[in-house]
Amino acid sequence: MSKELINQNYYLISVAIIVLAFVVFFFSYEKKKPQAREIVTLAVMSAIAIASRAAFAAIPFFKPMLGIIMITGMAFGSGAGFLTGAVSGFVSNFIFGQGPWTPWQMFAYGVGGALAGFLAKKGIMNEKKKLRTAVIGYVIIQAIVGPLLDVCSIFTMGNTVAKEYVLSIFASGFIPNAIHGLATFLTLLLLCKPMMEKLNRMKLKYGMMSEEADEI
Repeated sequence: MSKELINQNYYLISVAIIVLAFVVFFFSYEKKKPQAREIVTLAVMSAIAIASRAAFAAIPFFKPMLGIIMITGMAFGSGAGFLTGAVSGFVSNFIFGQGPWTPWQMFAYGVGGALAGFLAKKGIMNEKKKLRTAVIGYVIIQAIVGPLLDVCSIFTMGNTVAKEYVLSIFASGFIPNAIHGLATFLTLLLLCKPMMEKLNRMKLKYGMMSEEADEI
């Protein structure tokens, strides 16, 4: 079997895994029967995230979008965080360009939002500990979201999966991931508290997305 065919199989399997993850998260969220105002709120948060990516398009790799996605996950839970990340990744690429990298971005951004929701539920990320929350956001980008996007490069930009090639991809992604992490760090440090206060007031006023409803 040729290397090209092996690489193609790896790519198809990876996309299949991502699609399966989408199905699990979307199904678990849909069975909660969210209210219309909850869907609208997530749509608004996705729009803010997309606008934040577009606003800094001139600065390479500096994308505050994950900070907004993480705040959404912290406020409304892992399912909402994943949905916001996936939708934001897909829609924002109508501006930046669709391609084989799109499902990887949707999945990676969704994972970032879901992790923030999980850590917020455990009391690890919250608006009262802004610096700690911002640092954790940076670590999530550098250690998880960034490497997931680097894996996409391995499958979509190369003709070999040799060890040296893989290591070079991860090494070359360190600085872009660090810049992306910095954008996330600053977004959480500056916006987490004011945005969380507003979102928490909405939750309290309208009874939106309670913790019980967020169980997956």
